[in-house]
Amino acid sequence: MSTLVYSTELGKIKAEKVKVERPKGDGIVRIQRQTSGRKGAGVCVITGLDLNDDELKKLAADLKKRCGCGGSVKDGNIEIQGEKRDLLKQLLEQKGYQVKLAGG
Repeated sequence: MSTLVYSTELGKIKAEKVKVERPKGDGIVRIQRQTSGRKGAGVCVITGLDLNDDELKKLAADLKKRCGCGGSVKDGNIEIQGEKRDLLKQLLEQKGYQVKLAGG
């Protein structure tokens, strides 16, 4: 695949960013624990939030502050470091989300 970045006729060509549409969920927020590919360090992955990127970042920042740990937003999911599933469930339920603990 070749992407044109410069043309002698037009000069520098700006690539258009394609906005990725995330699939609509069933309205249930799921929290699962993952360790695979993380050298044994566990993270809690929160999926099923139907929010835009800015709202996801604000929610992630609030959750990280309330849990006292790090984390990030990747591909429309929030990743919180450590084993904090029960606390995250409680915090999200206080915000009005329907939450399920997924996985083992």
